[in-house]
Parts: sequence; structure tokens; C-alpha cells
Amino acid sequence: MSYCFIIPNYNHTQAVANTIAALQHYALPIILVDDGSNLETQTLLEELAAEYQNLTLFRRSINGGKGAAVKTGLTIAYEMDMSHAIQVDADGQHNLADIDSLLNESKRYPLAMISGRPLYDESISKGRYYGRFITHFWVYIETLSFTIKDSMCGFRVYPLKACMQLMDKQALGDRMDFDIEIMVRLFWQNTAIRFIATKVLYPPDGVSHFNVWKDNWLISKMHTRLFFGMIIRLPYLLFSKFRGQ
Repeated sequence: MSYCFIIPNYNHTQAVANTIAALQHYALPIILVDDGSNLETQTLLEELAAEYQNLTLFRRSINGGKGAAVKTGLTIAYEMDMSHAIQVDADGQHNLADIDSLLNESKRYPLAMISGRPLYDESISKGRYYGRFITHFWVYIETLSFTIKDSMCGFRVYPLKACMQLMDKQALGDRMDFDIEIMVRLFWQNTAIRFIATKVLYPPDGVSHFNVWKDNWLISKMHTRLFFGMIIRLPYLLFSKFRGQ
């Protein structure tokens, strides 16, 4: 089993620098995907790549979205013969102290996707907090299961072989819809999904690239596709559900 980190980045500077510095504790390869950032960010990322020998910087010339950047990182990790990739967002929201828990769970269940299950404090907005339950509701319907506790947390360990099998046959969303869609489709592909509790922070000076109208529209379209995908798979999902019981 070989692990690396994947960090998608779009115009994050201070937070991503702090994240990369903290990840040196694990002595693992880091794949930093610059998703078409501005010149200031490009310059900083080049300085970081020169500073850290374990850091591979890949630049996408045009901003494609978080999902596009993560897919690029997964592909690079697989080509580097990694077996697992740990996704860490660049905005400083993830509690890096929980990486050990993610790794330990992944080593116990190497074929599974391991995901954080967020614990929020008062820093999260009420709109964002309650809005997540809409996606939770649809994911329960799309999987006919309560197995997926949270599909929106981008703090997770991907089993790369399963991911590449999925990505080779199925186009996945390029933006904020990606985290949800890949988890549901991996569930349909019989990839086990396990969760660990992790604290998520929304710092007051944090930068979010979530576009309320555009990304919610993309997520709505994604849930429509997944709903009809569930209908097609309904006999199999029902069989699996009753067999499990």
C-alpha cells in the first residue's frame, strides 16, 4: 500500500502553504494541482515546489473546477503507482490532526473509500449547514441506503484502482458536484465506504469558491442523473439491500 496527498488549489495562498508545511510530518508524496490560478498564486506554488522535494506541482492552464482538479490528481497518483490518495482541500478547513485516523482506517479496510464525517462548530453558516441535508436526503434515495453519512466532505482517502475503474467508464462532474457523485457511483460499484468523525472549520478570513447559483444548479442536475441511475439499478439495489439485512 502506497499513499500520497492530493491538494486541488485555485487561488489559495496562505492556507495552502500552511497545509503543505503541516503535511511534511507524514513524509508522503504531495500532488498539488493548480487549477488555473492567478499569477500571484502560480508564483507562490512554484516557490513551494522548489522548497519541498516531495511536492509535485501540476498546472491546469484553464480553471476547470474542483472536481476536474481532483480527477487530474487521482490520475497522476495512479500513474505514479500509488494505491491510495488522500484528498485534502487547500482552504484550511480540514483538521489535519485526523489524517492518522483516516490512514489507520484505510489500512484496516484497504479496498474502501474512507471519508471524513464533519463535526461543525458555530463558524458554519446556517444556510450551508441546513443546505447539506437536502443532498443527504437525495443520496439516501439514490443509494436506497443510509450507508453514506456525508457525501460533501472533501477530506477522504480514495482507493485508486476502484476510482480509475469508475472514471474509465463514467464521466464525473468537474465542479462541486464531484465529491457527491464519485461517492454515490463508487457505492453503486460495490466499493465499501467508511467514515471517521472530523472537525471542520470555516475561518472568518477563509476563501470559498462555491458559487451559490451555478454550483447548486450543477448539483441539482447531478441528483437528477443519479436518481434515474438509481431507477435503472433498482432491482440490484433492492436485492443487495435485502441480502444485507
